[in-house]
Amino acid sequence: MSAPRTARERARAELTQAIKDSARRQLAEVGPRALSLRAVARELGMVSSAVYRYFGSLDDLFTALIIDAYNAVGGQAELADAEAREKGATPAERWLAVSRAVREWALAHRHEFELLYGTPIPGYAAPQDTTTAAARMPLTLVGICNDAIAAGTNFPADRPTVAPELFTDDIAALVDDPSRAYAGRVVLAWSGLIGVISFELFGQFVGIITDYAAYFDYTASATAAELGL
Repeated sequence: MSAPRTARERARAELTQAIKDSARRQLAEVGPRALSLRAVARELGMVSSAVYRYFGSLDDLFTALIIDAYNAVGGQAELADAEAREKGATPAERWLAVSRAVREWALAHRHEFELLYGTPIPGYAAPQDTTTAAARMPLTLVGICNDAIAAGTNFPADRPTVAPELFTDDIAALVDDPSRAYAGRVVLAWSGLIGVISFELFGQFVGIITDYAAYFDYTASATAAELGL
């Protein structure tokens, strides 16, 4: 059991959270390119030098926001899958439940979704620190596929496959398929999920789709069928 935090530690944690909350509000108002530590400090009634004691640079603040967002969407995906499994859902039903959870999070946190999957921030390169958090959501999808493979599901033989060398050993090892054909399909499915959500959030379906939620369910279910779930 960890020792209780001191008053100073609690105060630091609270102010760190306040800085991140202010930055998220700025993301919604002005976008990541105009986010600044100076503006965050001004909103919180702090001098800018004080903010630098919590985040050494704007890049450090971006990294903290990105990790929080990845953990948030990853947590939603994991929770949706756990609840579906408790209900005895099939792999296809689990895939749909997780896909819906990701979409719902994106709709409620559009600017954080854009921070993760939108246009890269000029001059910013995400450090290795973000990897573990970033993997949570896609690994939930991989877990569904691995469970299906373990239960006897096979990648549909009549579907196009990809050359094994297109994928790194690390990625291929996540999916229980030595041929890597299924790994390729999972990567396609994951990128397709993000793409459909992006199209909805950024207005690409305007004048094309009349019911976004229904169309999303169709795409998620069609993807599950393509995976053989």
